[in-house]
Amino acid sequence: MATDTWFITGVNSGFGRELAEQLLSRGGRVAGTVRREGSVDDLRATYGDRFWVAHLDITDLPRVREVVDAAFRDLGRIDVVVINAGYGLFGAAEELSDEQVVHQISTNLLGSVQTARAALPHLRAQGGGRLIQISSVAGLAAHAGASLYHASKWGCEGFMEALAQEVAPFNIGVTLVEPGGARTAFARGSLQLSEPLSAYDGTPAAFVRQFKDTAPPTLGDPAKIAARIIDSAAQRPAPMRMVLGSDSYQGVTTALRNRLAQVEPQQATAAETDADET
Repeated sequence: MATDTWFITGVNSGFGRELAEQLLSRGGRVAGTVRREGSVDDLRATYGDRFWVAHLDITDLPRVREVVDAAFRDLGRIDVVVINAGYGLFGAAEELSDEQVVHQISTNLLGSVQTARAALPHLRAQGGGRLIQISSVAGLAAHAGASLYHASKWGCEGFMEALAQEVAPFNIGVTLVEPGGARTAFARGSLQLSEPLSAYDGTPAAFVRQFKDTAPPTLGDPAKIAARIIDSAAQRPAPMRMVLGSDSYQGVTTALRNRLAQVEPQQATAAETDADET
């Protein structure tokens, strides 16, 4: 894997930064995108031409395609595309502004969809590759106070699971990464809160209001998570999902068991709505 080339959105912080640093230290090449110019000048100074960087606001869908096309044009083969750029928006659904709703979906979901769509023609042309979507335990388990963040991540889950079936004939693997809480700057850096409504004081949705000042304890080690993601690129076939963190495993399995418990008792009544045979 040391000689592979990776394209990663959002390399200025969090998992994107950790992935880029580890890959470059292993001798690989990285094409990265940043929203804030100058935020990765240290990596460029250290690794030179092995680190290609472009400015990108992931909500600018035409620009997404331009940047992806440029990376493949300049670097040739890119083996792995990591869709990482995103942020958390928390607060009760009623508390959020229309602008916040649109920006969350545009960033986390539409930006991810467009990045994948832009990369696919290149991956097909070169005979294959890997798409890795950084999702979250929040893509499979839902909690009050995070409805729009869940909507964005659940959308990524459905898109990528279907996409994996579409592109398998082209030797393109797709992986969803489901980390739990990790010791990145997510809680205080890339997290936004709604303006609170007093009606939600003391309700389950209100617990997120403390995140900016008192982030909940997290278990995940970003360096370990990044290393597992990098190692997964060599797996054949590609793992559809990677659950990373004991909190993620607990959250995902609990949510899935609860969902089955809601659905399984309905087997007989579901069949009652089938059309009568003629």
